Amino acid sequence: DFCLSRGLGDVYKRQAKYMSPINLSIDCVVLGFDEDQKLKVLLIKKFINEKNDYQHALPGDLVGLNEDLLTGAQRILNSLTSIDNLFLDQFSVFGDPERTNDKKDQSWLKMYRKEPKERVVTVGYIALVKMEDYIPHASSFAIDAEWVELNKVSSELAFDHNLILNNGIEYLRNQLDHELVTNLLPSKFTLSQLQNLYEILLDQKLDKRNFRKNVSKDILIIKTDEKQQGVAHKPAHLYTYKNSEN
Repeated sequence: DFCLSRGLGDVYKRQAKYMSPINLSIDCVVLGFDEDQKLKVLLIKKFINEKNDYQHALPGDLVGLNEDLLTGAQRILNSLTSIDNLFLDQFSVFGDPERTNDKKDQSWLKMYRKEPKERVVTVGYIALVKMEDYIPHASSFAIDAEWVELNKVSSELAFDHNLILNNGIEYLRNQLDHELVTNLLPSKFTLSQLQNLYEILLDQKLDKRNFRKNVSKDILIIKTDEKQQGVAHKPAHLYTYKNSEN
């Protein structure tokens, strides 16, 4: 018994150096595609000091003690942007011990956390939406919530949110399929809109002729009898996905 107790004590001593308060948070990458054919990300704006200096961030916050991750992601997104009923997909975990140590991030943490120096590990969730269906409204510590074009996103988002955003987009490219694309397009769309979306998501130009040839073979994409309205150029045919709500 003495040997066992001493052995357990040694184990505890070895493990003690790894025991420290670690907070768990969730950050949401919500991407939307609008009629202007630009892919945008939902960002919140928050004050980082009492001078009302601000920065942009992905919607994110701490997970509750008795809260599962998906429930937490849905609650956090709704509490900061008033958006709910999204399909959220977990795509990665970010645990750099230094991820919250930047001066501007510590300034914000000191305003809202009792222990701003404690480590925070965050879980990334991604969602894809038709922007026409979701109008964000800021709440909680967010002073604004807005859709921002990807190429206009600041390189100085809060914490490691630029990394999280880039990883989310890369995850999307690797998972790209019709079901995901459907979430970003209007119920009826032109082939130009469809190709533009694929080019944005894949970050590469696609040959127009080959793209349309492949689309013509796709049984899930249906050509409707309708055409664009109110455009200065020759109106294009509208398409829809099979079983899409029209």
